[in-house]
Amino acid sequence: MIATDTNAPDFTLPSTDGAEITLSAQQPAPVVLFFYPRDNTPGCTKEAIGFSLLAQEFADAGVKVFGISKDSMASHDKFVAKKELTIPLLSDEHGSVCEDYGVWAEKKMYGKTFMGIVRATVLIDGTGKILRTWPKVKVDGHAEEVLDAAKAL
Repeated sequence: MIATDTNAPDFTLPSTDGAEITLSAQQPAPVVLFFYPRDNTPGCTKEAIGFSLLAQEFADAGVKVFGISKDSMASHDKFVAKKELTIPLLSDEHGSVCEDYGVWAEKKMYGKTFMGIVRATVLIDGTGKILRTWPKVKVDGHAEEVLDAAKAL
């Protein structure tokens, strides 16, 4: 996972809000990026709903929140509509952003080893510096913990 106190790698990705999102263009707002493995899976759904339920509180704190996975825009659009998500999801189909942030890694499940996105979150300040990371996220209470950290900026 990417280190704190370093500059966040810039990127431009398509978003479910219909725009392309460039990280550096979000400045001076702080940004939360939550990386998740796949749309419409139980843990990812719970995490995306958790951030969506707190979307207004993040906005009130002046913090922008984006979810990122390698799913296609078509998959993201269905996920947002089905679960009524209010947080924009960004599609990193080629995986370059996931690699830049160190969340594309070897995983093990049911005795099999494979490459995939490790659930992780990054808090970036208004100058583009990584303030805090949450590697290997446990979903329960995570969005609230990130909100508390963001409010402390």
